[in-house]
Amino acid sequence: MKILILGAGQVGHSVAASLVNEDNDVTIVDTNAAALRDLREKLDVRVEVGQASYPRVLERAGIEDADMLVAVTNSDEINMVACQIAHTLYHTPTKIARIRSSHYLDRPELFNDAAVPIDVLISPEQLVTQHIFNLISHPGSLQVISFANGKVQMVGVKALHDGPLIGFPLKAMREHMPGVEARVAAIFRKGKPINPTEATVVEVNDEIFFIASPKHIRAIISELRKLDKPYKRIMLAGGGNIGNRLARLLEESRYHVKIIEKDNDRAAKLAERLDKTIVLEGDAADESLLSEENIDNTDVFVAITNDDEANILSSMLAKRLGAKRVMCLINRPSYLDLVESSIDLAISPQQVTIGALLTHIRRGDIVAVHALRRGAAEAIEVVVHGSYKTSRVVGRRLDEIKLPPSTIIGALVRGDSILMSAAELIVQENDHIIILVTDKRYMPAVEKLFQVGIHFF
Repeated sequence: MKILILGAGQVGHSVAASLVNEDNDVTIVDTNAAALRDLREKLDVRVEVGQASYPRVLERAGIEDADMLVAVTNSDEINMVACQIAHTLYHTPTKIARIRSSHYLDRPELFNDAAVPIDVLISPEQLVTQHIFNLISHPGSLQVISFANGKVQMVGVKALHDGPLIGFPLKAMREHMPGVEARVAAIFRKGKPINPTEATVVEVNDEIFFIASPKHIRAIISELRKLDKPYKRIMLAGGGNIGNRLARLLEESRYHVKIIEKDNDRAAKLAERLDKTIVLEGDAADESLLSEENIDNTDVFVAITNDDEANILSSMLAKRLGAKRVMCLINRPSYLDLVESSIDLAISPQQVTIGALLTHIRRGDIVAVHALRRGAAEAIEVVVHGSYKTSRVVGRRLDEIKLPPSTIIGALVRGDSILMSAAELIVQENDHIIILVTDKRYMPAVEKLFQVGIHFF
């Protein structure tokens, strides 16, 4: 597939890195020549220096025979104009654009072939907001992912010494929780994936990703660590787009929310817009302010300003002053490993965003893609089509399917039924299969496995 990426920022870089090793022809366009040189040295990509919305620049980059345009520059307007030009002049089949401003997102009628022809809208703020809300809704989780319209979830949890399953093999989970259907899809131990079997013994600090019905998630988490009480008191540092959206979502779900916002005008606007949230004007790294607002009784402190350094400082301070759980939004990848030893969870907006992008880039009937562990692995949802003759999986038992290395089938959703991946289970057309790939080099092989043969058409 020939893919044109507009924007050499962190999201553009992450998307390119995910695609270059998968038989894709990738070209990146940006005005920053130094950033492009760096990308060309690190990745096997073509680069083009210039304004991403200029037809002549797009032509030099190969827009005329591109299969897909991914517009992720820092400007909503450039992304929209580039998609318009790609549609009008070059009939590019698929156009994906990152749009940040709610002024555009709140008017969905703008985005169609008769107006602004964008096929897929990606809103980082919306994605990050939902990601953080899911983490707050599932106390103790590292990541929460929904599949098959919410029928099944994959949850990541760090195993702690007070978990009943610590020191026992995974098969003991069934003995502890009879009648609860769950599957451990992956375990990351000291940063490296191990293939879980029923005999695998759970160790302290293992990062465990399991799949289950939403109604059983809390019970399974309690096997791996002492169960946190449901969160009630939330403090947000930063009242920007994400802070505003998250506060609104939380107050609608009956959480007690406080926002600390440094900018006077922004704080005043937040106070007008939010019904139940307490808005505080001040610096989230002010120790006296945090103490006055009872940070030691706060269940979750979330730092979500646009400044990485401010987020890190306020998060470390909140943790030291007694906040029970601290989350920190960090844009620079180099900072992520540095801070997780001091706080509970570092959130990368790039990794949250990239899953939504890859959902529309992957081949085959892949309807959802989620990056795990900062992009080291992927969890995908595939809808199976075809017949025994035209598909490599339909009509076959799970143990007959030749999965690529580092690939695990976690669950199968058929209608309203969740079927854990028993070896004798036979795949049927329209089944939703949840797959975890711990080595992304094998993603092309996974895509090919679930593609339908030509006779199906």
